[in-house]
Amino acid sequence: MELKVYCDRLSQPSRAILIFCKANGIEFEEVKIDLGKGQHLSAEYEAVNPIKLVPAIVHGDFKLFESHAILIYLASAFPGVAHHWYPADIRERAKVHAVLDWHHSNLRRVGFIFNNTICLAFGIPANPEAAAKGEKLLSASLARIETFWLQEDGPFLLGNAKPTIADLALVCEIMQLEAGDKNDRDRILSPHKRVVKWMEDVKSASAPHFQEVHAIMGPVREKLEQLKIQAIENPE
Repeated sequence: MELKVYCDRLSQPSRAILIFCKANGIEFEEVKIDLGKGQHLSAEYEAVNPIKLVPAIVHGDFKLFESHAILIYLASAFPGVAHHWYPADIRERAKVHAVLDWHHSNLRRVGFIFNNTICLAFGIPANPEAAAKGEKLLSASLARIETFWLQEDGPFLLGNAKPTIADLALVCEIMQLEAGDKNDRDRILSPHKRVVKWMEDVKSASAPHFQEVHAIMGPVREKLEQLKIQAIENPE
């Protein structure tokens, strides 16, 4: 059965799915859904994902959306996936699910980069107030990762010696900072040394695929910087 991954590399969870597939040798077809062009709102894509968000997958006659569910499915459906990504032990799995649930209630709610920069790509004015609230939540989430989810037993979340799907999901989320101002990125991440080290460990563990999938962030940042300058020079 051919696997199709519907995604936009500007999307944090889309990047996590792509990296996971590549890192585990899962053959798939990448079907680009350009969010900036509104392709996720088309009737054609609605037939794949009625929620009209990315990512989504089609595996034979099976359709699935929501990135965490997709990661769990891929880790379970393909026998070649390394066991550390989604542990067989039920208690270890439950811990991974706890991190993923926390992710949706915290990091996924951060609107700093979108309201500060990425919104411009969708023709939406920057919202400094929403960006400030997003930065506050982001900083609190990074502190929680540093003081709770990262433990002394190992370099990855939950003290693991190797990364799980939760590590990949969370690091891809934080990597959205690469689309914004470098000074903002450094200011936000610099107080969290353990988080920075953990991110580098996840990148190394999934190299070279992590770097290849995130190569889009540089050009995106340059484009958004231009849009930001235009918005300042030509306010409505």
